[in-house]
Amino acid sequence: MFLISCEEHSSTSTELSVNEILSPSKNGGEPNLFVSDQGEVYLSWVEYLSDSTNALLFSKLKNDQWSAPKTIASGGNWFVNWADFPSLVVGGENEKYLAAHWLQKSDEGTYDYDIRIAQSADGGENWSSSFVPHRDSISAEHGFVSMLPQSNGKFFATWLDGRNTKGGGGHEEGGHGHGGHGAMTLRAAVFDQNGNLSEEAELDSRICDCCQTAAVETEEGIIVAYRDRSDEEIRDISVVRKVNGKWTTPKPVFNDLWRIEGCPVNGPSLDAIGKVVGLAWFTMSGEEPQVKVAFSNDNGAHFAEPLRIDGGNPLGRVDMVMISNNKALVSWQEETADGTALNVVQVSPNGIRGEILTINVTANHVRNFPRMVKSRNQIVFAWTEKGEETHVKTAIMNL
Repeated sequence: MFLISCEEHSSTSTELSVNEILSPSKNGGEPNLFVSDQGEVYLSWVEYLSDSTNALLFSKLKNDQWSAPKTIASGGNWFVNWADFPSLVVGGENEKYLAAHWLQKSDEGTYDYDIRIAQSADGGENWSSSFVPHRDSISAEHGFVSMLPQSNGKFFATWLDGRNTKGGGGHEEGGHGHGGHGAMTLRAAVFDQNGNLSEEAELDSRICDCCQTAAVETEEGIIVAYRDRSDEEIRDISVVRKVNGKWTTPKPVFNDLWRIEGCPVNGPSLDAIGKVVGLAWFTMSGEEPQVKVAFSNDNGAHFAEPLRIDGGNPLGRVDMVMISNNKALVSWQEETADGTALNVVQVSPNGIRGEILTINVTANHVRNFPRMVKSRNQIVFAWTEKGEETHVKTAIMNL
């Protein structure tokens, strides 16, 4: 255990404790976290079974300990990537219905892979055969999925869809997109517990090639955030919303005017409480790396001017949770003299920002996207570290 001090600009001071808890991962990475409506926390990750075989596992947090891992699926033809990681969501009556996604190669091309989704109706004991949520049948890039449980027992999914592209790009910083080919698109669909698809839609016809999506439910409906891409290679953050059953036209959150020829592999993060929406993202407009946060009090229809919250040398890779309707916690990675730091800060829509807290510093450079969720009075963190083996680390911060 270690203690960290959080002193807000309003001069109030709070001492917070962070406890690392034993991870259920042995040799794996690509962690993700999900918190259910009842406050249950689920950790999913990729376990590296061999040089050619991987498995998607999950565990549930109870009394500050992870349960014995359960296997969702495994295979030798997966696309495993530090930035495009699997996910697990939970919903339905008594929260017995689970849906999980991973990426599976569809052809010989490096970035020819499909999204595969499997479901469980018994809390994760047994899993269905997987299905593909996109029906283009094209060997191309499909990934960066965000899923949400719906009140009707169905699940929502949105993803980057490369059916109009072939070749180029990839998941490395400075990748050069899909020059000379069609653009990456943002698509969405709803699926039921039998894998039947409905409400399939193209949300944006030209977006950045390999940045994460984010989706959350507001009082008015779903909002999706993503890195857009203009004809002039401006790659700022945009949102689309589902209002009265229809998707709105894509709208930029703020005009950073970050012009970059390749994908920065740095997507946004969203969270909401009621009609209050918080959005965090990374930009390098003007060649200066920055992490920004903006808030909306009308379900994401309009966002206020963003606040810069980083320590001066951020790598991005943000995550965000709303602590209350007037306070959020944002995490990101920052380059320091000692290595890569996982930092967090409390921030409010009125501009009050707490002191930056360092959760962890990794000396060995391993690219990953740390995750966090809020459950009751705790924040749960997950990230990847590399020693003799790559493994998932987890920690809890009591609010």
